Amino acid sequence: MSLKMIGTLLAATSLAAISTVAMAAPQCATAPVTVGFLPKLDTDPYFQVAQTGADEAAAEIGGKAIKQAPSAATAEAQIEFINNLVSQQVGVIAISANDANAVAPALKRAMDQGVHVVSYDSDVAPDARTLFLNQAKGDSLAEMMLESMGQLIRYKGDFAILSSTPTAANQNAWIDLIKSKLASDSKYADMKLVQVSYGEESEQVNQQQALALAQAFPDLKGIIVPAGIGLPAAARALEQASMLGQVKLTGLAPATLIKKYIEDGSVQDIWWNVKDLGYLTYYAAQAVASCAITGKEGETFKAGRLGEYTIAAGGEVVLGPAEIVTPANVDEFKF
Repeated sequence: MSLKMIGTLLAATSLAAISTVAMAAPQCATAPVTVGFLPKLDTDPYFQVAQTGADEAAAEIGGKAIKQAPSAATAEAQIEFINNLVSQQVGVIAISANDANAVAPALKRAMDQGVHVVSYDSDVAPDARTLFLNQAKGDSLAEMMLESMGQLIRYKGDFAILSSTPTAANQNAWIDLIKSKLASDSKYADMKLVQVSYGEESEQVNQQQALALAQAFPDLKGIIVPAGIGLPAAARALEQASMLGQVKLTGLAPATLIKKYIEDGSVQDIWWNVKDLGYLTYYAAQAVASCAITGKEGETFKAGRLGEYTIAAGGEVVLGPAEIVTPANVDEFKF
């Protein structure tokens, strides 16, 4: 075979490869698709409730919402499920990431194979998805948690943070914002963050770590627990050790799981309508699948009973403001 023929063959092969990639890129759906929800952990009740909102939305506009999730809160476990959802030919993957960057290559491969990607609850690398459906603005959540801790300990004394995992993107962002606020706002000048620990998305580990923090720092006034599993677990552990109240708690958790602690004043909570997050994510996923939106700042879409949403910078869509849950308003939160 001549060099010219070889060159012609290589060029044709390259064009074919380019054509294949182009055809494999996510297409515009003409009917509602299956949306595969991939939360951090299968057993977390937070994501189970969010899924009821997705199911509600699917019943309204068609398509299907399925949920598949690992039993371990790791990026490696999520990658396997990403690949499984691709093989099932879902139209969209909606993921809450255990590690924003570690899952990105698998998500990009999914996009190359024709699957749209959105994130919800906990974001991924922006180039690995079209939209991020955020439950509330990260800076407002961080400020609310710090303000709630301040209220509980009268803005004075040592406190700790009991996060989920060292790689959790949303918790890490909140911790950074809390540290920044402590350093810049004189309101918190008498409050000191003494340690950040991790509950590893495990009820038992969260209980152990809450007790360990209380024992390691005898003057500890409170713990911020920005994780739905961790806050109820920490409250139970400290209650059993007769330390709850001496050590105050705040953070993120289903309000109903810690209602009795909120009512007695030893715990506060920052929360939102979890079902609505799943509902919004499903509507957004279908809008992305149909190419009604592309993730560009300023684009709008309608999300059923929640009304119209506008995409902000970086492809972010915010469900709405959260609230500090206290004895005065705890009955307003049904999850």
